[in-house]
Amino acid sequence: MRKLLLTTLLLAAAFSLKAQVSYTEMQTQRAEEAARYTSPAWLTPLAGTDKFVDFDGREVLAYDYTNPKNGKVIFKARSKDHNLMSFCQSPDGTMAIYEVFDQSNPRKEIYRHSYTSIYYIACADGSTIKIDDVRDISFSPDSKHLAMSYNNDIFIYDLATNEIYNITDDGKWNHIINGTTDWVYEEEYGFTKAYAFSPDGKELAYLKFDESEVPEFEMMRFDGELYNKAYSFKYPKAGDKNSVVTLHVYNLETKETRQIFTGEQTDQYIPRIDYTPAGNLFYYRVNRLQNHFEVILVDENGTQKRIYDEQDERYVERPNTSNITFIDGDRFIVREETSAGWFHLYLHSVEKGRIAAITSGEWEVTELVGISPNKKTIYYMSTEQSPEQRHLYSIGINGRNKRCILSKPGYWRVFPSANMNYFAAEHSATNCYPTAAIYDTKGREVSSLMLEKPNTEEPKYQRQYAKFTTERGDELTYFLIYPEDFDPAKRYPVLLTQYSGPGSQQIANRWTTDWEEALAYNGYIVACCDGRGTGFRGEEFKKVTYGDLGRCEVEDQLSFAKHLAEQEFVDSSRIGIYGWSFGGFMALNCALKGDGLFKMAIAVAPVTSWRYYDTIYTEIYNGIPQDNPEGYDENSPITHAARLSDKTRLMIIHGTADDNVHFQNAMEMCRALNRAGKQYDMMVYPDQNHSMRPHDMVNVREKMVEYCLEHL
Repeated sequence: MRKLLLTTLLLAAAFSLKAQVSYTEMQTQRAEEAARYTSPAWLTPLAGTDKFVDFDGREVLAYDYTNPKNGKVIFKARSKDHNLMSFCQSPDGTMAIYEVFDQSNPRKEIYRHSYTSIYYIACADGSTIKIDDVRDISFSPDSKHLAMSYNNDIFIYDLATNEIYNITDDGKWNHIINGTTDWVYEEEYGFTKAYAFSPDGKELAYLKFDESEVPEFEMMRFDGELYNKAYSFKYPKAGDKNSVVTLHVYNLETKETRQIFTGEQTDQYIPRIDYTPAGNLFYYRVNRLQNHFEVILVDENGTQKRIYDEQDERYVERPNTSNITFIDGDRFIVREETSAGWFHLYLHSVEKGRIAAITSGEWEVTELVGISPNKKTIYYMSTEQSPEQRHLYSIGINGRNKRCILSKPGYWRVFPSANMNYFAAEHSATNCYPTAAIYDTKGREVSSLMLEKPNTEEPKYQRQYAKFTTERGDELTYFLIYPEDFDPAKRYPVLLTQYSGPGSQQIANRWTTDWEEALAYNGYIVACCDGRGTGFRGEEFKKVTYGDLGRCEVEDQLSFAKHLAEQEFVDSSRIGIYGWSFGGFMALNCALKGDGLFKMAIAVAPVTSWRYYDTIYTEIYNGIPQDNPEGYDENSPITHAARLSDKTRLMIIHGTADDNVHFQNAMEMCRALNRAGKQYDMMVYPDQNHSMRPHDMVNVREKMVEYCLEHL
């Protein structure tokens, strides 16, 4: 797998045929740095052990965290033609599910993050069973069954009898989905497997999505065919109907299904279902306005109890699997923002409610990493040292004995072993290339993941951080990337790059490269600023944009651009702005409202009206359009098309098969610009999605480098 990823990066560099040499060099450098170490993100902890597994070609190898260089083969694909793409061992260790790379029969994409594929079951008796075109396949905890989704229905594979049978039969494209999510849940809640086995393997809880009343969106596909076709799927735009989601439980012994009552209100979200260690079903419930989040426990008799309740006047941040972590059958940990205005950890009890705060302060817990085997120590990542940094901490469940385990300044990513005795960790900083190693719970390095010596050279460009205060009195953090031969006596063109979306962060003390850095090789300054609405600086800083999405954010980026223009080393006549997705929405608005401040703007896959975007994302931050039409229309770039200055060169880029931010957004922006008599440039990528996959990721970046060099 590591070889495959490295090859992909090298190919990306090799196919940079016409853009700047510096961009090709940057891509090559990225590949070289990736080859220096084994990424901790690639390591899969082996359940119940202090080992991890990795796979290369046909083999799966198990490694000790203390000796990650020498692995033991624990599985080998039965066919010489099988190159592994994914691998999952049964809980009892006797069987495995694996997916293979097959050019003749590749994964079949459904949406941007979902697909069906071919899987093989390696059985305990040495036989292999092939299963075609399924998704979300997994073992039961007792290793007796497999569950999977096929054609919107759930199927069970009885591994003892080799019987495959369906437990639902009403699945139908664009109507009913069983056990997997619809488009908007997949995109915004970040999961597709919408079922869960009970700990004893006797029950399977699952969600059913009735999307019959969800409006249908038609996306044109061309695919090099003589007659193009429309791809139709259910996409709920802001203010429109969502799927009606219901919760069901199937008993594998009695083969009976019962529906679980989830409240009188059906216009709501159920973004998680699972079982407690004691075997009780629980589910999340979020109202349509997304300002009320509940966790409901269902006992074996069907009696329901609300064990957690969070409300806010504006919104409660979208919940995910990390919000609630059970310690045992009674106690659980909550990562919550609303009580203190910062994300912190709290100890709760099913029987007693909230017991105590575990962490506190004007900083945020960004991730609950894990809990020690004795249930007394919690490991977490936080911004305590700086909003721009991440460090690993431990603390007693009683809130005492806090200590920083990985304290080196910079940005850490950690991946614990199954038994929580070791952490595979990656460290980097702004002007420091990544390194990777294995650490114990005391923070001592026990083994290295470096395949080559770390690169101790400084990058050809330097990134520096600073702060400035806007005319409204807000202190904002930004960075500048200077060219290698920067001379403060000279005046440089500047590209302002930004995303600016709610809760996001771009100002972080970590190593990162993308196409903008190529401009630094060519004598440009690259600038970035996290304005109001971005994350990790407390609830008030983030939620100030609620109901008025795009106003504060644009004000801050315009203030930043004006601040840059005042610097003696900046050519104020050569400032550009770029953004992708929400950043594209921002780039357009800034270009239109900047009154000629920007010489050039690039907007990739931009939202041009929040009326065109999905329910979950849009409504949580901007309310429902029927209740807040001004918040939708007054900040839409379409509304301000006539304000585009003749001094600003504008480029719009979009893929026609973007199922996330529809090509419709670009077309309606173009319509408004045309009617206003404005000139602009456009690049269209046929059949490419929101990320410009599968073919044009490199081409887009080359085009943007070229466009900046020509027009900025």
